[in-house]
Amino acid sequence: MQSCTVNMKKITIYDLAKSLNISSATVSRSLNNHPSISSKTKKKVLAKAEEVGYRTNKFASNLSKQKSNTIGVIVPKLNSYFVSSVLSGIEKIANDNGYNLIISQSLESKDKEILNAKTLYDSGVDALLASIAYETDNYNHFMRYIDQKIPLLFFDRIFDIPNCPIIAIDNESAAYEATKHLIDQGCKNIVHVGGDFKRNVYIDRKNGYEKALKAHKHVFYESNCLEHNLKPENVEKVIEFVKNAKKKVDGIFISGDTLAAHCVKALQNIGYKIPKDIKIVGFNNDPISTVVNPTLSTIEYPGYKMGVLAGQSIINHLKGNINIESANSIILKHKLIIRESTKN
Repeated sequence: MQSCTVNMKKITIYDLAKSLNISSATVSRSLNNHPSISSKTKKKVLAKAEEVGYRTNKFASNLSKQKSNTIGVIVPKLNSYFVSSVLSGIEKIANDNGYNLIISQSLESKDKEILNAKTLYDSGVDALLASIAYETDNYNHFMRYIDQKIPLLFFDRIFDIPNCPIIAIDNESAAYEATKHLIDQGCKNIVHVGGDFKRNVYIDRKNGYEKALKAHKHVFYESNCLEHNLKPENVEKVIEFVKNAKKKVDGIFISGDTLAAHCVKALQNIGYKIPKDIKIVGFNNDPISTVVNPTLSTIEYPGYKMGVLAGQSIINHLKGNINIESANSIILKHKLIIRESTKN
C-alpha cells in the first residue's frame, strides 16, 4: 500500500486578501469587526475565511496591546466533580467577558505543575488561576508571575503568599461541623480519613476534626487519622483499619465523597449496617453521595460559585476595576448536608 502525505498549508490573511483581491489590512480589519469596514465586505471576508478554514491567531492579534485575552488555569486533575464545577464557573465568567481559557492538569505531580506554569507563562497568558498539586511543597515556580506582575490567584488548595489572593472555604470549620454531627449522633470512636496533611485543605480538616473531639470531651488519637490520596483503591486500607481497631469504630469522617461511598459499600459487604453499626460523613457533595445506598451525609463545597468568584476577581483586576492584591482572601460558606448514612 502506498502512503500519501498531504501538505496542509496554514491559511494566512495574505491568502485571503489575494483570493478576494483586496488588501491584507482590509482583511485584518474585517476579521476584527473594525467600524471602518462595510458590512458587505466583512461578510465577504468572513465567508471566505470559513470556506478555506482560516483560524484567527488570538495571541498575534493582541500583541500590540501586550495582552492575549487568555487566562491560564492549573488544576490537580480534571476527573473530579468539584474541579469540573469550579472550571464551569470560571469558563462562564471568562466567556461572558471575551476571555479564553487554557486549562492544564498537574495530575498531582509537582514536576508537571512546574512545566504547566512555565508553558502558560511562555504562552503569554494575562493571568493564572491555580490549585496546588498533591506533591507540590513550594511555590518557586509561580514566582515569575509575581515578579512580572502577572495576576495570580490560588483556589481550594492554596499557598499563603503575600499580595496573592486566595479563594477557599473554611475547611477547619467544615470539618469541625462534620465531626460534631457524628458526636451528636452518638459516635464514641471516630476515625478521620484525609489527603496529604501537608496540603492546607487536608491539614485544616484534620485540625477541625481534632478540635471538635476535644471540645466535646472525646480523646483525640493521632493513630485515628489516616492519610491517603482519597482514591477508591485505598478503600481496603480503611476497611482493614476499622476491622482491626482495638476500640470499635462507630464513625468515620472522610475528606472525599468518592472514597466515602466506596467505604459504605465495602463495609456493607462484610456485614456492617450503616448507619446502625457505623456512621459516615463525606466531603464535597459530589453526585455519588446521593446515588450510594444509604445516601451519604457530606459537606457541600460550592465549586461553581468558587469558579465564578475566581473568574470575576481576575477579570475585574485585568480591567482595572479592582486590585486583587488588596483582596487577600475570599472565604466561601460551606453547608453540612445530613442524609441517611448518619441518621439514627
